Amino acid sequence: DIMRAGLQMPGEAEDEEKKDDDPLAERIAKVLGERVEGARRSRRLTDSAACLVLPEFALGPQMRRIMKAAGQALPEVKPHFEYNAEHPLIQRLGEEADEDRFADLVLVLFDQASLAEGGALADAPAYVARMNRFLLELLNAGRGDS
Repeated sequence: DIMRAGLQMPGEAEDEEKKDDDPLAERIAKVLGERVEGARRSRRLTDSAACLVLPEFALGPQMRRIMKAAGQALPEVKPHFEYNAEHPLIQRLGEEADEDRFADLVLVLFDQASLAEGGALADAPAYVARMNRFLLELLNAGRGDS
């Protein structure tokens, strides 16, 4: 499964996945806290800014839905947040000095990754409020307002 942790891409050595000295991953993980198992640079993304990746032995979303519908108890699964370091949004994110704005951007990317995988937003009103703030900033910047 391409969306599982521990994926080894063709031509890659196994030890290339582990990079503990990534300051951006540390900043992102700090913002996301208990929502994720961790944050790391992706080796699988080419067009998307970020994605959520299942732990290696976790049940997939389809199987979780089936088991939930059958009334089975399911263990909590925290995904890994993977980001595409080459994506313009992530490059801009890494340059963000304002920690509050950085946190808002990370949370928007997390929510977008959750939506892209077919999940639901944990806090839809907060997502809408963040997006509205960003849209207002864009509109004000377009008018030359501060």
